[in-house]
Amino acid sequence: MTNSADAVADPGVDPVDPVTVLRLLREGLAAAEATIIRFQALRDAQLGAAQRVAEEIAARDAGGGSPRGEAVDLAERSVAAEIAGVLRMSDRVVQARMARAADLGTRFPEVTRAFGEARINAAHVRVIQDAGARLDETVRAEFEQIAVEACAGETPHRAKRIVERVAERLAPRSLTDRHREVQEHRRVWREDLGDGQKALGVIHSAAVIDGIYDRLTQQARAVSVANALAAKDAAGGVGRDPVGLGDPGDARTMDQLRADLCADTLLTGAASGHDTNAGLLSAIQARVEVTVPVLTLVAAETASTSGCGSPAGSGTSTRSGTAFGVRIEQPAELAGGQPIDTHTARILAGGVTAWERVLTHPVTGAILAVDHYRPNADLRRLLHARDSRCRFPTCGLPPAAQDLDHTIDAAHGGPTEEGNLGGLCRRHHVLKHQTAWTVKQRGAGVLEWTSPTGSTYIDKPPSPVTFTIEAPNPPPEPDPDTPGF
Repeated sequence: MTNSADAVADPGVDPVDPVTVLRLLREGLAAAEATIIRFQALRDAQLGAAQRVAEEIAARDAGGGSPRGEAVDLAERSVAAEIAGVLRMSDRVVQARMARAADLGTRFPEVTRAFGEARINAAHVRVIQDAGARLDETVRAEFEQIAVEACAGETPHRAKRIVERVAERLAPRSLTDRHREVQEHRRVWREDLGDGQKALGVIHSAAVIDGIYDRLTQQARAVSVANALAAKDAAGGVGRDPVGLGDPGDARTMDQLRADLCADTLLTGAASGHDTNAGLLSAIQARVEVTVPVLTLVAAETASTSGCGSPAGSGTSTRSGTAFGVRIEQPAELAGGQPIDTHTARILAGGVTAWERVLTHPVTGAILAVDHYRPNADLRRLLHARDSRCRFPTCGLPPAAQDLDHTIDAAHGGPTEEGNLGGLCRRHHVLKHQTAWTVKQRGAGVLEWTSPTGSTYIDKPPSPVTFTIEAPNPPPEPDPDTPGF
């Protein structure tokens, strides 16, 4: 997202005009925010210096030898306690922030520089530092360059998806290997909330959790729709169907319905307490949308025939299996950008009866085309693949929350085609139609938004593969890269 607004208001415009006031407020807030970010960067630099002071104190107390871990921790506690009184926060929090600030200054110099210049903010720094924590020195500089470029002018939430993809591409161990380890810690727990309430928590793979939530949502929506129809019939004097699903007196919200259906299913094995005799709710199956890089699906075969990577199930993974600087076996993604391990992706891929194929550039990730074994609704699938989040600047809601909007209204002759459509969440769909915000299509899915003050914001469709500053020279021929379903 880039901003091309003028820095100074037109002196010929009435200064009490609300649009002029809004423009001046916007510029003042931008300057204030940049100043705040620079001071935050300065504070982090001082906290990092405090960490180094603690290490020096520990070394001095050790008489020139190597200080023990306990001695370093005590020195850090002492320094943190000194600073905590000034910052008016817990010394434990200060100690943790000292260590994080020192790590930032030592391991991420380019991020520190961009932070000090207010090109990125503190939230961007956290995203980059967390994603890059597992990277070694040989790839960290490359990661920093791409991550800072991805964050500059973008919201932390939207940049996070790109930054994590880059970190995954450069990581010494694949997500599949790491997932195999953390899955050992899957569990269910309960927590007392008081007032006779308890919370039930589940840790499992992302695809399983998404599937559970989606099935409960579909069931809850079926009940909600049936209730609304039953209420309408009751208002018209039509009696309630004794074997039907709807209840005109049922005023439960979607959250309440999901909770009740979940409890019902876990306690009885099916949603029998809220279902019909025909089992309408039990027949509902979860829908999990996954995008899988094609090389991930064939990585095992590629490894065994060409030696480019580790065979599936071997338990090992290295960065040697690469093509064009990218690991051959890339993690799949759930709708919305959550990465999942390749083993789960292959299982899900093997169980589908129809595939939607998204053809992308293997380096830049640009959407080239979308097709399907059943060709109906191709346009909607293409836009769903291209606009994997709301296309309003700063918004990151996933495709499930989107409306397909005609940039030029269909009522005014706007065609129903890719170059005149974009995915918008309901909030920004209404904003576009009911306020002075406007949007234009600039080709290749690029949208140019203009605010009421005349400021322009460029929103580019998110890459479904990765973020690259420049493609290799010469670029490879486009190949089918991402089958999704």
